[in-house]
Amino acid sequence: MAFESLTEKLNAVFGRLRGKGHLTEDDVRSAMREIRLALLEADVSYKVVKDFIKTVTDRAIGADVMESLTPGQMVVKIVNEELVSLMGQESVGLNVSKEAPTIIMMVGLQGAGKTTNAAKLAGMLKRQGKRPLLVACDVYRPAAIKQLEVVGEQLGIPVFQQGQINPVDIARNGIAHAKEHHNDFVLLDTAGRLHVDEALMQELRDVKAAVNPHEIMLVVDAMIGQDAVNAAVAFDEALDLTGVMLTKLDGDARGGAALSVKATTGKPIKFIGVGEKLDAIEVFYPDRMASRILGMGDVLSLIEKAQSTLDEKKALELEEKLRKNRFTLQDYYDQLVQVRKMGSMKDILGMMPGINAAQLDETNVDERGLDRTQAIILSMTPKERDDPSILNASRRKRIAAGAGVQVSDVNKVISQYDMMQKMTRAMTTGKLPKGLRKLLGQFKGMPGMDDPEMMQAFGGPAGRPGPKRQRKNNKRKKKK
Repeated sequence: MAFESLTEKLNAVFGRLRGKGHLTEDDVRSAMREIRLALLEADVSYKVVKDFIKTVTDRAIGADVMESLTPGQMVVKIVNEELVSLMGQESVGLNVSKEAPTIIMMVGLQGAGKTTNAAKLAGMLKRQGKRPLLVACDVYRPAAIKQLEVVGEQLGIPVFQQGQINPVDIARNGIAHAKEHHNDFVLLDTAGRLHVDEALMQELRDVKAAVNPHEIMLVVDAMIGQDAVNAAVAFDEALDLTGVMLTKLDGDARGGAALSVKATTGKPIKFIGVGEKLDAIEVFYPDRMASRILGMGDVLSLIEKAQSTLDEKKALELEEKLRKNRFTLQDYYDQLVQVRKMGSMKDILGMMPGINAAQLDETNVDERGLDRTQAIILSMTPKERDDPSILNASRRKRIAAGAGVQVSDVNKVISQYDMMQKMTRAMTTGKLPKGLRKLLGQFKGMPGMDDPEMMQAFGGPAGRPGPKRQRKNNKRKKKK
């Protein structure tokens, strides 16, 4: 997970600061020394770290922080703001041409994942209702053209290729083909090298001069650390980049490249690769990334991920079933499948506020356990999924054999289902257990928690008696 080690170290520093009712200048400078070491270990550029620490220190030893009732929180707020500033303040979208097609030239070193990420970006555009075209301009790497055709076919995106002729001619002809077939985006998959050399740069300059792209996107591997920044600088000097796509960010526990690229080159990070699947691409939001680094979660990205993957029709059907108190094992299975489309449970939990990398490691989310649950439910007959009460000992034994698990595993799934069914019944009747109402009361003041319907479902707002308790209190007052 990106920034895992950095997040852990920063949380340790902030935990010590929050524990103090009053901060001295020595406290701040000591904390800044630890933060500087943490950033350097995360492979952030030395110059970037030096400037960052100076800015944060100057702000943190000001009167607003020292005289604050919660100085530790103020320091965290300052670090968060400066991290956002370091990574670019706000998200920057693609440069879209007023007249189609918009030409995106994908450049980078060999091995950075240029071909795959060109397809990922094209897939994202297609999901937004666009008609992208992939153009194979890498005529040197063995099987580069075939690779692009394979990923294009998987995504249902056309690929234009003319074999191993001049890349400049392929780019020109690809754009002409896009205009003829009404494609509104053209993504040029150009050649890379194992290192930056003049032959590579000259070829890219020739392609740029021939097609005048609206976007020159550098694809760079986040796992190579400071070499990623060096590559970005070299490509920017030669081509004047418009943006950067960081790949393999999910595989780098340090993440220093993300904190250095914008500050060093001045070019915005526009997209990040967060997995091997062809839909594992995200728009880069500096504020959300800063929240993840500081262990504050990323609820907005989680909501967007849910909106893009969850089936709205099935959600409405489930809502109707819940109103009628009809939540079956098939519904349980469908919800499990929908949630798993969003990614691994560890990634989803990592976006939740207050959960850091160390806690996730301790939680040890069992993804294979979820696979077993799905297998167990699929081993049941439709009648058994619809009415689990008929699952006697012999049926459970048959299901266990079909799923390749123990009977105890089947019993565990049934128990989990029963618990969820009780929860849904309680939510629809407004009769949540006292302990759960108390737990939900901790979220008072959060968006949506003050909604009257939400309060009614929870048996009354936090810190205020529920309807039944309120009636009893009123009777006592009348007696007095």
